[in-house]
Amino acid sequence: MFKWFIFLILIILAGYLILKLTLAILKWMAVNTIVGLILVGIINFLGIAHIELNLVNLLIIAVGGIVGVFILLVLSFI
Repeated sequence: MFKWFIFLILIILAGYLILKLTLAILKWMAVNTIVGLILVGIINFLGIAHIELNLVNLLIIAVGGIVGVFILLVLSFI
């Protein structure tokens, strides 16, 4: 009986840690995406380059943030 109780506590703890890490990663990606989209909007508005917003570019911006925007900027000049 005591083993099941410890197992249940460990499962709850593992679920909590997984949920907390997942939410932290999603928050980081949301901040990266918002900053990247604002930067892409400014770049497109100023006419420096035209970066389309499709799914692949959005994923690059979400994961890379400002660095992802600069990668797309370099790729748009090639």
